[in-house]
Amino acid sequence: MYFTSLPDHQKPGFDEERHFKQFKQHNIVFNATAVRRHHVRHAGCLSVKIILSGEEWYTIDNRQLAVRPGQFLILNDAQDYFCRVETAGDVRIQSVFFKTAFASSVFRDVLSGEEALLNDPFRSGEQSLEFFQTLYEMDAGLQEKMARLIASLDACGYDSNWMDEQLIFMLHHLISTYKTEARRAYRVSAVKPSTKKEIYKRLCIAKDVLHSTFMDRPDLSAVSNTACLSVPQLVRQFKAVFHTTPHRYLTRIRLSHAAGLLKDTFAPVHEITWRCGFEDTSAFCRAFKMEYGVPPLQFRMGLV
Repeated sequence: MYFTSLPDHQKPGFDEERHFKQFKQHNIVFNATAVRRHHVRHAGCLSVKIILSGEEWYTIDNRQLAVRPGQFLILNDAQDYFCRVETAGDVRIQSVFFKTAFASSVFRDVLSGEEALLNDPFRSGEQSLEFFQTLYEMDAGLQEKMARLIASLDACGYDSNWMDEQLIFMLHHLISTYKTEARRAYRVSAVKPSTKKEIYKRLCIAKDVLHSTFMDRPDLSAVSNTACLSVPQLVRQFKAVFHTTPHRYLTRIRLSHAAGLLKDTFAPVHEITWRCGFEDTSAFCRAFKMEYGVPPLQFRMGLV
C-alpha cells in the first residue's frame, strides 16, 4: 500500500483498529508532509523512518531521539513508540513498514543455506533480526533505493507485486547495515558477546542523545546517566567503538550542522553559532576552520 498523506487520528470517527490492522496485512510506504501532530502509542512492525526536511521526534523505551535529514531510524517488530512533530512548517516524512511475515521470509532467504531453502522452499518465515534501534547515517545505497521506489510509485501508481520486489532488496540493504553494526559492536572492550551487545546498545543511546540535543549543550554526566554507563566507562568504550570521544563527536555534529546552514541558508554567523550549540562566535569560527580548513564565510562562498 502507498500513502501520500498521514492519517488524522483525531478526526471524529477515525477507526484506529482498522488502520493498524493494515500493517499486519500489507507492506506499506508513506511519502507525506506533516505539520505539528501527535501520534498515539503504536506497536508497529519492522519499519524505517526517513526525514527529508524538518525533524520528527520518537519516544522509544522512555528515551527520546530526533530524526533529521541525512539520518534514518530502524524500529524493530512490535516495538512500542510515540512519534511527534513539534517544529513549525512542513516536515517531509518517508516511512516503510514491512509486514512481519514478509520480513521473516526475506530473513530466512538471506540467513539460510540454499540447500535448506530447496528442501523446504515454501516454509513460512520464522526468522527475525533484532536491529539496533539507533540513528543511522543515510547512505547512498538506501537513498537511491528509496528515491527510485517513490519516483516509480508517484509516476506509475501502486503495484503490490512490483513494490514487494523492491522492498526485498531494501531489506537486503538493511541486513547489510545490521552486519556492519554487529561488527562495530564487536569493538566493545568486553569478553562475552552478550556484554558487548548490551554495552553497544547503551553507547548508541549516548550517541543518539548527542545527535538529538546537540544545540542544547548536553552534559556528559546527563548523557552517561541516560545511557546507564559511568562517565569513565562511557568515554573509554565510546572511544574504542567510534574512534573518538563523546565531546569530539558532539563537536563534529555541531560543525556538520553549521556547514549545512552555511550552504543552505543566509543565516548570519552569530545566529548559526547559537543554533549549533557553540558558546561564542570566536570559538565557533576557530573550531570550524580547524575542521574544514577555511573560516565559515569563506566556506559559504565556496572557497574550500
